[in-house]
Amino acid sequence: MCKIWRLLFLCFIFVCEVAANSEGDALNALKTNLADPNNVLQSWDPTLVNPCTWFHVTCNSDNFVTRVDLGNADLSGQLVSQLGQLVNLQYLELYSNNISGRIPEELGNLTNLVSLDLYLNKLSGPIPVTLGKLQKLRFLRLNNNTLSGTIPMSLTTIKTLQVLDLSTNRLTGDTPVNGSFSLFTPISFFNNLLSNPPPAPPPPLTPSSPSPSNGNSATGPIAGGVAAGAALLFAAPAIALAYWRRRKPEDHFFDVPAEEDPEVHLGQLKRFSLRELQVASDNFSNKNILGRGGFGKVYKGRLADGSLVAVKRLKEERTQGGELQFQTEVEMISMAVHRNLLRLRGFCMTTTERLLVYPYMANGSVASCLRERSESQAPLNWPIRKRIALGSARGLAYLHDHCDPKIIHRDVKAANILLDEEFEAVVGDFGLAKLMDYKDTHVTTAVRGTIGHIAPEYLSTGKSSEKTDVFGYGVMLLELITGQRAFDLARLANDDDVMLLDWVKGLLKDKKLETLVDADLQGNYINDEVEQLIQVALLCTQSSPMERPKMSEVVRMLEGDGLAERWEEWQKEEIFRQEFNHFQHPNTNWIVDSSSHIPPDELSGPR
Repeated sequence: MCKIWRLLFLCFIFVCEVAANSEGDALNALKTNLADPNNVLQSWDPTLVNPCTWFHVTCNSDNFVTRVDLGNADLSGQLVSQLGQLVNLQYLELYSNNISGRIPEELGNLTNLVSLDLYLNKLSGPIPVTLGKLQKLRFLRLNNNTLSGTIPMSLTTIKTLQVLDLSTNRLTGDTPVNGSFSLFTPISFFNNLLSNPPPAPPPPLTPSSPSPSNGNSATGPIAGGVAAGAALLFAAPAIALAYWRRRKPEDHFFDVPAEEDPEVHLGQLKRFSLRELQVASDNFSNKNILGRGGFGKVYKGRLADGSLVAVKRLKEERTQGGELQFQTEVEMISMAVHRNLLRLRGFCMTTTERLLVYPYMANGSVASCLRERSESQAPLNWPIRKRIALGSARGLAYLHDHCDPKIIHRDVKAANILLDEEFEAVVGDFGLAKLMDYKDTHVTTAVRGTIGHIAPEYLSTGKSSEKTDVFGYGVMLLELITGQRAFDLARLANDDDVMLLDWVKGLLKDKKLETLVDADLQGNYINDEVEQLIQVALLCTQSSPMERPKMSEVVRMLEGDGLAERWEEWQKEEIFRQEFNHFQHPNTNWIVDSSSHIPPDELSGPR
């Protein structure tokens, strides 16, 4: 049965990768055409068909690219026509770079596009008429380039536009005043249309008003002077703003509506303004990215009071009218207070943004310490790894047993276990799965999680429980022990399993426990303790959710209470299953070989 699951899962991955092939080719073409001095696109590996694993690329549950975030990345070069192949793209963010050349007409093929941000570049040529086909577009920002020509009339047919900025270009001709353009003030186009400014509407004629053709030679200059003075009076703020924008392009703040007092607190939470978080993170600069995951990117920031924070910018757009529900869910998350849970410090809501503010964790995540540490950084030693295992288990047990209603994490993995200054484990991203699905009134069937950590029943039904978290926790324990990724295609090169759980089971079957342990530990660990953690991991990753322990039971086992009995019982059941299965399927292999008579408490045999 396990082999069938594995085969189906790999087939599923293969189909998704084939579907993403053209999108990967399109993004690779963009990478080839751009200069990248800071190696922002380093993870864009053309040998990996599926671009969903690349940094700065976001995909939906069907593995189609929905977002490309490359703002403020110091990229130069030109855009490519292949971008038009990303037909599921909703957000294209390439602002504040040095990209030159023309805007490809093929962008008009991106009919699902919600936001097109190309401002603060060196783009030239006309605005493509084809952009008028983007009938879902809400944000179009092409300001601070060197675009020329007229504004296409096709843009006025986009009824969904909320933010439009074409200022500080070299556009000519009249400003359209029909359709969606009637919603925007002239400041959106200021400094573009100086050669032919939009005509002012004539004053209403009254019986006493002279006809334009019968202008009086005396009153004409006076009226003209008054009109010019009034125009100058009203234009002065616009001129000053345009001049300030040109002098300080790095301090642009777009779509910052009037908000409540940023100092307002909701219970334990502070409501931050978007401007405050933009300043703290240097306008969400790529250089401040701490990590990214299924819910969005996390940026390092420094608030006005000097404190460091981690700002999670949720990537899914908000639904209209969901503010109260979002705020309710955020407050629910903030009520989960435990030393092994990441404390939510505050949040921010605007018409386009949802952000969560957390304390900054100095030592990053378990995943980064295991696999992304610098040469000067010491590896996690064995006592710290044991403490991480226990602390994260306590945090999850609190979510399951002490929160009302209980909180199911749904994405337990090493990347979501953070480490404070003392390397104490802190579970992060809890509650976000429910938060991101708050618009659903039924049990969600959208699987959220990470390949290699997803429990089989969750993958097949889309319904999660606390036992799905237990499965993810078991895989996280194996990450702690081995230092390996839960899903790694590189293992195929050695004819090994791409799934960490299968790889571990294979080595245990061959009695190679010593090869499991992370080489970074250099043998500085206690064999019995490693075996005990592996036992807990295998109990947590049983295929049947009913047979997995609760997280509270896991805590007790890690504290030395009940593991031996639970493991012995499981071993007996496995031997019985093996013998029964061997009777029906003689070629089936199991972890435990009954003919070898390995004692229940011994995993690896003699070493």
